[in-house]
Parts: sequence; C-alpha cells; structure tokens
Amino acid sequence: MKNIFITGVGSGLGLALAKKYLEIGERVYAVGRDLPPQLDAYPNFFFFPYDLWETFTLKAQISEFVSNHHFDIAILNAGILGEIKTLKETTVEAIRMVMDVNVWANKELIDTLDEFSTVKQIVGFSSGAAVNGSKGWGAYSLSKSSLNMLINVYAKELPHIHFTALAPGVIRTPMVEHILEEVDRSTYPSAQRLAEGPILSPEQAALNLISVFDKLLGYESGSFIDIRSME
Repeated sequence: MKNIFITGVGSGLGLALAKKYLEIGERVYAVGRDLPPQLDAYPNFFFFPYDLWETFTLKAQISEFVSNHHFDIAILNAGILGEIKTLKETTVEAIRMVMDVNVWANKELIDTLDEFSTVKQIVGFSSGAAVNGSKGWGAYSLSKSSLNMLINVYAKELPHIHFTALAPGVIRTPMVEHILEEVDRSTYPSAQRLAEGPILSPEQAALNLISVFDKLLGYESGSFIDIRSME
C-alpha cells in the first residue's frame, strides 16, 4: 500500500485523484479547506483541514499530521486562478494572494514534508501558462513560472527527493469552467483557444496522471514537463 500526500481535494482534479487512489487501495493523506463527503467513508483516507492561504502557520499546523510518515508521492495540486485581467488592472495585492497559494504554500509544504517525513517524489502542478505569456493571465502565469523555478531549485537542494513541475493539461475543473463561462473570449483570446482545445474530465485526467507519475522519475529532477508532450 502506497502513501499519497495531496492538497486541494475539495473538487476537480484533486478530488478525482484522491478518489482513484483510494479505490485502488492506497492510503491518502490530504490537506484542504473542506472535507469531501464522498471520501470520508474510506478507512484509508486521512484529512487535515487547512486553508493554504495561511502560509505563516502552515508548518506548525500540519507538521504533526505528516510526522514520521513515508510518502511515495506528494502531489501539490491546490491552486487558484485569480482574476483574468490585464496586469495594469491587477493590483500587487491580488498577485500576492495568488502567489501565496500557488507558490509560498508549496514552499512551506515542501519544507514541512522534508523536515518531518520522508518523501520519494514531489510533483507540483504547473501549467502551460508558466511559459506562455497570454493576455489576462498575469498573476497566474507569474505564480506558475515561479513554481517551476521553486521546483527546479529544490531539486538541487534536496537531491534525495525527485521533483517535477508538471502541466497536467486542460481539465474540466471549477477553474476552467469559470474561464469558459465568464471570461470574455474577444477580449482574452486565450479563453477561446481553451474552449476549442481538448478538455479532459477530472476522472480521465486522474487515470492518466496516476499512470504517468512513475514515468516522471525517468526525467531529470526539477524539470518542467507538459503531459501533452510526453511520449
């Protein structure tokens, strides 16, 4: 039985991943704001309620939850989009809020996992937005490019852990639904391109990802990989 650590299991991809791992008999340790009722019935599901915006107390709060465990993989899935608007219209405070969840919470999680547990592999979910400078995606793109470098540096500083920044493709999550339904496609052409491309269900994506995670160990630790480019 593998031990899986994952953040952001309340909905979308995180929920689908946790559910699939539990169905195949793995043990899942999850951190998030709300306990998903459909996972609570599994005896091998362990949940710690925490809002990852609160980065300043994260280590102190979850250290006991992860203490002395060995995790086969830690999946840093939780993230927020922020508003789709031009950088000129985006305040530094708004960017800071996105960075707190998408970057600094993950730094605190990596530090905590390394100090209080042992981890074989850490995968941080990145995005094509990390390398594509699309109009309106400023805060999100900045956060994901920063996450890529965070993963890259930690790979050199913590060589006993294998790190990957992985773009999982376009998945029908609440974040993507918001873009498809509420973002003006004429003002922000990237939303139109998103709508025209393939979009996986969270369940399809979870199956694909679980089959891919072991393959990531064959790539250089610290790499940014788009799942759509993998053979």
